[in-house]
Amino acid sequence: MQIPTRRRMEDTPVCTEDEITTLVHHFYRRVRQDAVLGPIFEAHIDDWDEHLERMVRFWSSLLRRTGTYSGTPMPRHIALPGLEGPMFVRWLDLFRDTLDEFDNPAFTAQAEDFARRIARSLWYGYQISHQPDQPVTEFDAHVPPAQY
Repeated sequence: MQIPTRRRMEDTPVCTEDEITTLVHHFYRRVRQDAVLGPIFEAHIDDWDEHLERMVRFWSSLLRRTGTYSGTPMPRHIALPGLEGPMFVRWLDLFRDTLDEFDNPAFTAQAEDFARRIARSLWYGYQISHQPDQPVTEFDAHVPPAQY
């Protein structure tokens, strides 16, 4: 006889695939319309449909643990010229504005936490690549420093 097991709370996804798709599409609509970030993204993304699909897989892998994304975003971001800390702040602001559209606190909290960590990681990697002899700096005073 097999004993039924309860599904653990942490195994339950915090959101649906539709919520992730909406988040990605609405967020990148904002990015493309942004005076600072829009030109950067437009200059480096040739196929927006493919990019949006990749980003849905990325966020689904993080938030739903689907394993649908495989890739290495750091090299692509390091290759971009002239990135500055305030650009990452703007990216996070647009991301948070998009999260405000949702009535799912668990989803928005977890997505915002991942976004903050991603922004920090990309900014650190960018600095290390472009200024290897300089200490890394935070892009925003409101973002707590990394814990080692």
